[in-house]
Amino acid sequence: MANIKLFAMGNPLLDMQVRDGEALLEKYGLKANDAILAEDKHMPLYEEIVEKYQVTYVAGGASQNAARGAAYILPPGSVAYTGCVGDDNLADQLRAANKREGLQEAYLVKKGEKTGACAVIITGHNRSLVTTLRAAEKFEKEHLASPIVAPLIESAQTYYVEGFFLTHGTESVLHLSKQAAEAGKTFVLNLSAPFIPQFFQVQLQQVIPYCDFILGNESEAEAWAEATGQPDKKNYAAVARAIALLPKANPSRPRTVIITQGPRSTVVVSAADPDAPKVVPVNPLKDEEIIDTNGAGDAFAGGFLGALLSGKSIDDAVLVGHKMGAMCVGQVGPQFKWPKVNVL
Repeated sequence: MANIKLFAMGNPLLDMQVRDGEALLEKYGLKANDAILAEDKHMPLYEEIVEKYQVTYVAGGASQNAARGAAYILPPGSVAYTGCVGDDNLADQLRAANKREGLQEAYLVKKGEKTGACAVIITGHNRSLVTTLRAAEKFEKEHLASPIVAPLIESAQTYYVEGFFLTHGTESVLHLSKQAAEAGKTFVLNLSAPFIPQFFQVQLQQVIPYCDFILGNESEAEAWAEATGQPDKKNYAAVARAIALLPKANPSRPRTVIITQGPRSTVVVSAADPDAPKVVPVNPLKDEEIIDTNGAGDAFAGGFLGALLSGKSIDDAVLVGHKMGAMCVGQVGPQFKWPKVNVL
Protein backbone atom coordinates (compact mmCIF):
# COMPACT_ATOMS: atom_id res chain seq x y z
CA MET A 1 0.00 0.00 0.00
CA ALA A 2 1.22 3.48 -0.87
CA ASN A 3 2.19 5.74 2.03
CA ILE A 4 0.60 8.94 0.76
CA LYS A 5 -0.42 11.83 3.01
CA LEU A 6 -1.70 14.23 0.32
CA PHE A 7 -3.32 13.49 -3.03
CA ALA A 8 -3.74 16.45 -5.41
CA MET A 9 -5.54 16.74 -8.74
CA GLY A 10 -5.37 19.51 -11.30
CA ASN A 11 -4.29 20.79 -14.69
CA PRO A 12 -0.58 20.07 -15.37
CA LEU A 13 0.89 23.01 -17.27
CA LEU A 14 4.31 24.18 -18.34
CA ASP A 15 4.68 27.89 -17.53
CA MET A 16 6.23 30.08 -20.23
CA GLN A 17 7.39 33.19 -18.36
CA VAL A 18 8.41 36.51 -19.91
CA ARG A 19 9.27 39.80 -18.26
CA ASP A 20 8.48 43.41 -19.21
CA GLY A 21 5.36 42.31 -21.07
CA GLU A 22 3.41 45.57 -21.02
CA ALA A 23 3.08 45.58 -24.82
CA LEU A 24 1.63 42.05 -24.71
CA LEU A 25 -0.99 43.09 -22.16
CA GLU A 26 -2.13 45.92 -24.41
CA LYS A 27 -2.05 43.89 -27.62
CA TYR A 28 -4.05 40.95 -26.24
CA GLY A 29 -6.37 42.89 -23.93
CA LEU A 30 -5.00 41.36 -20.72
CA LYS A 31 -5.02 42.60 -17.12
CA ALA A 32 -1.74 42.96 -15.22
CA ASN A 33 -2.78 40.72 -12.32
CA ASP A 34 -5.25 38.12 -13.57
CA ALA A 35 -5.70 34.50 -14.65
CA ILE A 36 -7.80 33.52 -17.67
CA LEU A 37 -8.35 30.69 -20.12
CA ALA A 38 -7.06 31.53 -23.59
CA GLU A 39 -9.62 32.43 -26.24
CA ASP A 40 -9.01 32.20 -29.99
CA LYS A 41 -7.67 35.77 -30.01
CA HIS A 42 -4.95 34.78 -27.52
CA MET A 43 -3.58 31.76 -29.42
CA PRO A 44 -0.87 33.69 -31.35
CA LEU A 45 0.50 34.81 -27.96
CA TYR A 46 2.36 31.55 -27.34
CA GLU A 47 4.36 31.76 -30.57
CA GLU A 48 4.96 35.49 -30.19
CA ILE A 49 6.57 35.22 -26.77
CA VAL A 50 8.91 32.49 -28.03
CA GLU A 51 9.87 34.56 -31.07
CA LYS A 52 10.24 37.98 -29.43
CA TYR A 53 11.00 37.42 -25.73
CA GLN A 54 13.42 35.51 -23.54
CA VAL A 55 11.22 32.71 -22.17
CA THR A 56 11.84 30.94 -18.86
CA TYR A 57 10.15 27.54 -18.73
CA VAL A 58 8.94 26.48 -15.28
CA ALA A 59 6.82 23.52 -14.21
CA GLY A 60 3.37 24.90 -13.42
CA GLY A 61 -0.28 24.15 -12.89
CA ALA A 62 -1.88 25.40 -9.67
CA SER A 63 -2.43 22.08 -7.88
CA GLN A 64 0.89 20.72 -9.10
CA ASN A 65 2.65 23.80 -7.70
CA ALA A 66 0.88 23.37 -4.35
CA ALA A 67 1.66 19.65 -4.31
CA ARG A 68 5.36 20.37 -4.87
CA GLY A 69 5.19 22.90 -2.04
CA ALA A 70 3.71 20.30 0.31
CA ALA A 71 6.31 17.77 -0.88
CA TYR A 72 9.02 20.28 0.06
CA ILE A 73 7.88 19.99 3.69
CA LEU A 74 6.68 16.40 3.97
CA PRO A 75 8.77 13.18 3.81
CA PRO A 76 9.80 12.12 0.27
CA GLY A 77 7.16 10.14 -1.59
CA SER A 78 4.25 11.19 0.63
CA VAL A 79 2.57 13.55 -1.88
CA ALA A 80 0.97 12.33 -5.11
CA TYR A 81 -0.55 14.25 -8.00
CA THR A 82 -2.65 13.43 -11.04
CA GLY A 83 -3.75 15.29 -14.14
CA CYS A 84 -3.68 14.77 -17.89
CA VAL A 85 -0.67 15.45 -20.13
CA GLY A 86 0.35 14.77 -23.72
CA ASP A 87 3.17 12.53 -24.85
CA ASP A 88 5.64 15.35 -25.47
CA ASN A 89 8.73 17.07 -24.09
CA LEU A 90 6.62 19.50 -22.04
CA ALA A 91 5.35 16.55 -20.00
CA ASP A 92 8.94 15.33 -19.63
CA GLN A 93 9.91 18.71 -18.17
CA LEU A 94 7.07 18.45 -15.66
CA ARG A 95 8.14 14.94 -14.64
CA ALA A 96 11.73 16.09 -14.12
CA ALA A 97 10.61 18.98 -11.86
CA ASN A 98 8.36 16.70 -9.83
CA LYS A 99 11.09 14.10 -9.39
CA ARG A 100 13.55 16.76 -8.26
CA GLU A 101 11.13 17.96 -5.58
CA GLY A 102 9.94 14.55 -4.37
CA LEU A 103 6.43 14.66 -5.85
CA GLN A 104 5.00 11.35 -7.08
CA GLU A 105 3.06 11.93 -10.30
CA ALA A 106 0.45 9.61 -11.75
CA TYR A 107 -0.44 11.33 -15.03
CA LEU A 108 -3.07 10.21 -17.49
CA VAL A 109 -1.14 10.41 -20.79
CA LYS A 110 -3.03 11.19 -24.00
CA LYS A 111 -1.17 10.01 -27.07
CA GLY A 112 -0.85 12.58 -29.82
CA GLU A 113 -1.96 15.47 -27.57
CA LYS A 114 0.02 18.51 -26.42
CA THR A 115 0.61 19.16 -22.74
CA GLY A 116 -1.07 22.31 -21.45
CA ALA A 117 0.83 25.59 -21.26
CA CYS A 118 0.45 28.88 -19.42
CA ALA A 119 1.82 32.16 -20.73
CA VAL A 120 3.00 34.12 -17.68
CA ILE A 121 3.44 37.80 -18.50
CA ILE A 122 5.37 39.63 -15.80
CA THR A 123 5.02 43.40 -15.41
CA GLY A 124 6.66 44.78 -12.29
CA HIS A 125 5.35 42.70 -9.37
CA ASN A 126 2.23 41.60 -11.28
CA ARG A 127 1.65 38.47 -13.35
CA SER A 128 -0.97 37.85 -16.00
CA LEU A 129 -1.69 34.15 -16.63
CA VAL A 130 -3.13 32.97 -19.95
CA THR A 131 -3.73 29.23 -20.05
CA THR A 132 -4.32 26.87 -22.96
CA LEU A 133 -5.38 23.59 -21.35
CA ARG A 134 -4.81 21.26 -24.31
CA ALA A 135 -4.48 17.73 -22.87
CA ALA A 136 -5.29 18.90 -19.32
CA GLU A 137 -9.00 19.20 -20.10
CA LYS A 138 -9.13 15.63 -21.43
CA PHE A 139 -8.80 14.08 -17.95
CA GLU A 140 -11.13 11.11 -17.41
CA LYS A 141 -12.78 10.22 -14.10
CA GLU A 142 -12.01 6.55 -14.76
CA HIS A 143 -8.32 7.31 -14.24
CA LEU A 144 -9.05 7.76 -10.52
CA ALA A 145 -10.01 4.08 -10.32
CA SER A 146 -6.95 2.88 -12.25
CA PRO A 147 -4.48 0.48 -10.61
CA ILE A 148 -1.91 3.28 -10.44
CA VAL A 149 -4.10 5.99 -8.91
CA ALA A 150 -6.65 4.16 -6.73
CA PRO A 151 -4.07 3.04 -4.10
CA LEU A 152 -2.75 6.61 -3.85
CA ILE A 153 -6.26 7.93 -3.16
CA GLU A 154 -6.96 5.15 -0.68
CA SER A 155 -3.75 5.88 1.24
CA ALA A 156 -4.06 9.69 1.35
CA GLN A 157 -5.37 11.54 4.41
CA THR A 158 -6.08 14.78 2.57
CA TYR A 159 -7.21 15.63 -0.97
CA TYR A 160 -6.52 18.94 -2.73
CA VAL A 161 -8.05 20.27 -5.96
CA GLU A 162 -7.67 23.59 -7.77
CA GLY A 163 -10.77 25.53 -8.81
CA PHE A 164 -9.44 25.60 -12.38
CA PHE A 165 -10.30 21.89 -12.68
CA LEU A 166 -14.01 22.77 -12.40
CA THR A 167 -13.91 24.23 -15.92
CA HIS A 168 -13.96 20.68 -17.31
CA GLY A 169 -13.64 18.06 -14.56
CA THR A 170 -16.49 18.62 -12.09
CA GLU A 171 -17.49 14.95 -12.25
CA SER A 172 -13.99 13.92 -11.14
CA VAL A 173 -13.91 16.54 -8.36
CA LEU A 174 -17.29 15.38 -7.06
CA HIS A 175 -16.12 11.77 -7.09
CA LEU A 176 -13.01 12.62 -5.06
CA SER A 177 -14.73 15.03 -2.66
CA LYS A 178 -17.57 12.60 -1.91
CA GLN A 179 -15.03 9.85 -1.31
CA ALA A 180 -13.28 12.11 1.20
CA ALA A 181 -16.51 12.93 3.03
CA GLU A 182 -17.57 9.28 3.23
CA ALA A 183 -14.17 8.20 4.56
CA GLY A 184 -13.89 11.07 7.05
CA LYS A 185 -10.87 12.48 5.24
CA THR A 186 -10.05 16.11 4.54
CA PHE A 187 -10.96 17.77 1.22
CA VAL A 188 -9.43 21.13 0.30
CA LEU A 189 -10.51 23.35 -2.61
CA ASN A 190 -8.73 26.44 -3.89
CA LEU A 191 -10.87 29.05 -5.67
CA SER A 192 -7.84 29.66 -7.95
CA ALA A 193 -8.97 32.73 -9.95
CA PRO A 194 -11.78 35.31 -10.01
CA PHE A 195 -13.36 33.78 -13.12
CA ILE A 196 -14.11 30.54 -11.22
CA PRO A 197 -16.63 32.06 -8.75
CA GLN A 198 -17.79 34.43 -11.49
CA PHE A 199 -18.60 31.88 -14.20
CA PHE A 200 -18.48 28.44 -12.53
CA GLN A 201 -20.68 29.13 -9.52
CA VAL A 202 -22.96 26.17 -10.36
CA GLN A 203 -20.01 23.78 -10.29
CA LEU A 204 -18.69 25.32 -7.08
CA GLN A 205 -22.04 24.92 -5.35
CA GLN A 206 -22.03 21.22 -6.26
CA VAL A 207 -18.63 20.65 -4.67
CA ILE A 208 -18.66 22.99 -1.66
CA PRO A 209 -20.81 20.70 0.58
CA TYR A 210 -17.86 18.28 0.63
CA CYS A 211 -15.15 20.89 1.31
CA ASP A 212 -13.46 21.04 4.72
CA PHE A 213 -11.13 23.89 3.72
CA ILE A 214 -11.57 26.52 1.02
CA LEU A 215 -8.62 28.74 0.11
CA GLY A 216 -8.66 31.93 -1.94
CA ASN A 217 -7.20 35.40 -2.27
CA GLU A 218 -8.82 38.82 -2.01
CA SER A 219 -9.74 39.12 -5.71
CA GLU A 220 -11.37 35.67 -5.64
CA ALA A 221 -13.27 36.61 -2.47
CA GLU A 222 -14.53 39.78 -4.17
CA ALA A 223 -15.60 37.80 -7.24
CA TRP A 224 -17.47 35.37 -4.97
CA ALA A 225 -19.21 38.27 -3.21
CA GLU A 226 -20.30 39.81 -6.52
CA ALA A 227 -21.52 36.48 -7.90
CA THR A 228 -23.60 35.70 -4.80
CA GLY A 229 -24.89 39.19 -3.99
CA GLN A 230 -22.82 39.87 -0.87
CA PRO A 231 -23.30 43.51 0.20
CA ASP A 232 -19.66 44.35 0.98
CA LYS A 233 -17.27 42.56 -1.32
CA LYS A 234 -14.18 43.98 0.40
CA ASN A 235 -15.20 42.70 3.84
CA TYR A 236 -13.20 39.50 3.46
CA ALA A 237 -14.11 38.19 6.91
CA ALA A 238 -17.81 38.49 6.00
CA VAL A 239 -17.28 36.77 2.64
CA ALA A 240 -15.28 33.99 4.32
CA ARG A 241 -18.02 33.61 6.94
CA ALA A 242 -20.69 33.27 4.26
CA ILE A 243 -18.70 30.54 2.49
CA ALA A 244 -17.87 28.76 5.76
CA LEU A 245 -21.55 28.55 6.70
CA LEU A 246 -22.76 27.07 3.41
CA PRO A 247 -24.37 23.59 3.82
CA LYS A 248 -21.93 20.75 4.50
CA ALA A 249 -22.30 17.02 3.86
CA ASN A 250 -20.44 16.08 7.05
CA PRO A 251 -21.37 18.93 9.45
CA SER A 252 -19.47 17.35 12.33
CA ARG A 253 -16.32 18.77 10.69
CA PRO A 254 -16.80 22.56 10.49
CA ARG A 255 -15.54 24.19 7.30
CA THR A 256 -12.64 26.65 7.47
CA VAL A 257 -12.19 29.40 4.87
CA ILE A 258 -8.83 31.14 4.41
CA ILE A 259 -8.46 34.36 2.39
CA THR A 260 -4.94 35.62 1.65
CA GLN A 261 -4.15 39.21 0.66
CA GLY A 262 -0.60 39.04 -0.67
CA PRO A 263 1.60 41.14 1.64
CA ARG A 264 -1.37 41.98 3.89
CA SER A 265 -2.90 39.88 6.67
CA THR A 266 -4.60 36.55 6.02
CA VAL A 267 -8.20 36.10 7.20
CA VAL A 268 -9.29 32.77 8.70
CA VAL A 269 -12.94 31.95 9.48
CA SER A 270 -14.21 28.65 10.85
CA ALA A 271 -17.85 27.59 10.84
CA ALA A 272 -17.22 26.37 14.40
CA ASP A 273 -16.97 30.01 15.51
CA PRO A 274 -18.01 32.09 12.48
CA ASP A 275 -18.26 35.40 14.35
CA ALA A 276 -14.66 35.28 15.54
CA PRO A 277 -12.53 35.70 12.42
CA LYS A 278 -8.78 35.43 12.91
CA VAL A 279 -6.38 37.84 11.26
CA VAL A 280 -2.90 36.41 10.77
CA PRO A 281 -0.27 39.09 10.00
CA VAL A 282 2.20 38.73 7.13
CA ASN A 283 5.81 39.89 7.30
CA PRO A 284 5.96 41.84 4.03
CA LEU A 285 9.08 41.54 1.91
CA LYS A 286 11.13 44.51 0.81
CA ASP A 287 10.57 45.56 -2.76
CA GLU A 288 14.02 44.39 -3.84
CA GLU A 289 13.39 40.92 -2.35
CA ILE A 290 10.47 40.27 -4.72
CA ILE A 291 11.62 38.50 -7.88
CA ASP A 292 8.41 36.97 -9.23
CA THR A 293 4.92 36.67 -7.70
CA ASN A 294 3.83 33.83 -10.01
CA GLY A 295 2.80 30.84 -7.92
CA ALA A 296 2.84 32.62 -4.55
CA GLY A 297 -0.72 31.57 -3.74
CA ASP A 298 0.05 27.98 -4.70
CA ALA A 299 3.14 28.07 -2.50
CA PHE A 300 1.00 29.30 0.39
CA ALA A 301 -1.42 26.42 -0.19
CA GLY A 302 1.43 23.89 -0.34
CA GLY A 303 2.98 25.25 2.85
CA PHE A 304 -0.36 25.27 4.63
CA LEU A 305 -1.15 21.68 3.60
CA GLY A 306 2.33 20.39 4.39
CA ALA A 307 2.26 21.98 7.84
CA LEU A 308 -1.27 20.76 8.58
CA LEU A 309 -0.29 17.21 7.65
CA SER A 310 2.81 17.56 9.83
CA GLY A 311 0.51 18.07 12.83
CA LYS A 312 0.54 21.87 13.04
CA SER A 313 -2.53 23.85 14.13
CA ILE A 314 -4.45 25.82 11.50
CA ASP A 315 -2.95 29.09 12.76
CA ASP A 316 0.60 27.72 12.64
CA ALA A 317 -0.05 26.15 9.22
CA VAL A 318 -1.08 29.59 7.90
CA LEU A 319 2.24 30.99 9.13
CA VAL A 320 4.12 28.22 7.31
CA GLY A 321 2.07 29.08 4.21
CA HIS A 322 3.29 32.67 4.54
CA LYS A 323 6.91 31.47 4.71
CA MET A 324 6.50 29.32 1.61
CA GLY A 325 4.80 32.15 -0.28
CA ALA A 326 7.65 34.51 0.62
CA MET A 327 10.22 31.90 -0.44
CA CYS A 328 8.42 31.47 -3.78
CA VAL A 329 8.33 35.18 -4.69
CA GLY A 330 12.10 35.31 -4.12
CA GLN A 331 12.58 32.79 -6.97
CA VAL A 332 11.74 32.78 -10.67
CA GLY A 333 8.41 30.99 -11.02
CA PRO A 334 6.74 28.65 -8.54
CA GLN A 335 9.94 27.18 -7.08
CA PHE A 336 11.60 26.84 -3.68
CA LYS A 337 15.07 27.15 -2.18
CA TRP A 338 17.60 24.35 -2.48
CA PRO A 339 19.09 22.94 -0.39
CA LYS A 340 15.86 22.69 1.59
CA VAL A 341 15.03 25.18 4.31
CA ASN A 342 13.10 24.02 7.38
CA VAL A 343 9.91 26.14 7.46
CA LEU A 344 8.05 24.25 10.20
